[in-house]
Amino acid sequence: MRALFLVSLFAFFALASSNAQSPAPVLMRPVTSAPAAVATSRPASSTGIAADSKETMELLQAMQATNAETIRKQEAALQTLDALQKAAEDIKIFSKRG
Repeated sequence: MRALFLVSLFAFFALASSNAQSPAPVLMRPVTSAPAAVATSRPASSTGIAADSKETMELLQAMQATNAETIRKQEAALQTLDALQKAAEDIKIFSKRG
């Protein structure tokens, strides 16, 4: 039984560390683009401002999505650490009984 527990604990550590070693790449659009350079050569208009604000809003929404994903990953990591801490406490309890 103890060997099974140690094997399952080792498997848990292996799975937890394998996820942490391969972060997903974050792709972001450049803040400035070629059409913006064309827009600066002509007088400012309300449609140009609306287009800029729309691009800014899209960029902010992309940043929010990225931040939400990062927070989700951090919460998962915290849960993993809590489980590891509980397993370590269990090992201490079992070693004192033995």
